[in-house]
Amino acid sequence: MEFLENLGRGILGMAGLLAISYLLSSNRKKISWKVVGMGTALQIVLALMILKVPFVSLIFDWIASMFEKTLRFAQAGAEFLFSGLVSDTSTFGYIFAFQVLPTIVFFSALSSMLYYFGILQKIVYAMAWVMAKSMGLSGPESLAAAANVFIGQTEAPLVVKPYLNGMSRSEIMCLMTGGMATIAGGVFAAYIGFLGGDDPQMRLYFAKHLLTASIISAPAAIVAAKMLVPETEEKSIDQQMKMEKMDATNVLDAIATGTTDGLRLAVNVGVMLLVFTALVALANQVLIKFVGSWTGLNDFVVTSTDGRFKGFDFTYLLGVIFSPIAWLLGTPSQDILTVGQLLGQKTVINEFIAYKELNDMRSATTGFTLHPKSVLIATYALCGFSNFASIGIQIGGVSALAPSQRKNLTELGIKALIGGTIACFLTAVIAGVMYS
Repeated sequence: MEFLENLGRGILGMAGLLAISYLLSSNRKKISWKVVGMGTALQIVLALMILKVPFVSLIFDWIASMFEKTLRFAQAGAEFLFSGLVSDTSTFGYIFAFQVLPTIVFFSALSSMLYYFGILQKIVYAMAWVMAKSMGLSGPESLAAAANVFIGQTEAPLVVKPYLNGMSRSEIMCLMTGGMATIAGGVFAAYIGFLGGDDPQMRLYFAKHLLTASIISAPAAIVAAKMLVPETEEKSIDQQMKMEKMDATNVLDAIATGTTDGLRLAVNVGVMLLVFTALVALANQVLIKFVGSWTGLNDFVVTSTDGRFKGFDFTYLLGVIFSPIAWLLGTPSQDILTVGQLLGQKTVINEFIAYKELNDMRSATTGFTLHPKSVLIATYALCGFSNFASIGIQIGGVSALAPSQRKNLTELGIKALIGGTIACFLTAVIAGVMYS
């Protein structure tokens, strides 16, 4: 009975998200329903195989355990540098500064080393081949979409650098949406440690689901991108799938480059979190002290949400705006407003802020807990870079590699954000259906 209910909500959710993509399409007549159908089927098949087929599930359990062990290696380095600096190692500040951020640096260096030896390219190529053959995508499109699963939204375009200037508007949209819908390997590992804490079992749980979310987000991003900006140019499909080699003299140079890139990313993540947390606190206080106090809405909000919100603040507003989407994803009724808040924070601010809130709710530090299904849906829905800051990051990063595409990049920024958000939501719907 529970499965049938989940299935019904899932069908409704996917239909609703695809309908939004159709309504916002730049050319509805040119939408390739074969790509939509194959992409959607590929998401479902991949999710079923990873989560429900015992043999495949065991393989991904092993991969997840490798990520969990990798976190221990990063933690060993962090302890060498930082042990003794902070007395209370259970606080969020300690965990984030001395466990999460060092993990980003370590994982960036590890990914760079794997890329140097050609291991990462083989994994990316295998995924790209599947998407190219099943959905009829060009080689560069498929490579970029597959690369986004493992590396960041500014690094993935480097894989297809020779093809960037010749890409059509639809192909650029696919590239940007893929970057919005997925996460970098460094922050992927950081999220595992962030959400799983010191519990090895919870780390394995979140590792497997975040890995699944990253993989099935690739075809989901293609579906959203090809509906929002269908291919209209008549051009021969470039099936070449040659990747740029790493510009490193040896493995030590590759590790050093990855470490430097990881340091930049870690510092950027840290300062962005600091600034946006402060701005959210400011917005919350302004709304509570003035609007909420003067109108009496504070008491209404506290009473109507059973104390989940302190008053009429910014996070409550995000919850109200995004609660219909939370319902569409299959969130249990009691958590719709709270999950809506998380979706809003991820889109308007960034996913780190949203994951911090999710972690607080999951561990009951806020005084209430989310339903396990809500935690699962939120974990998938938040797993992507689709926020407003990413528009600027992509325009700056990709246009530096292909200046002739700057016009397309600036014009497609908002649509890529919408496409990436829809892709993350599609993966969350599938996760909700498979919850048991």
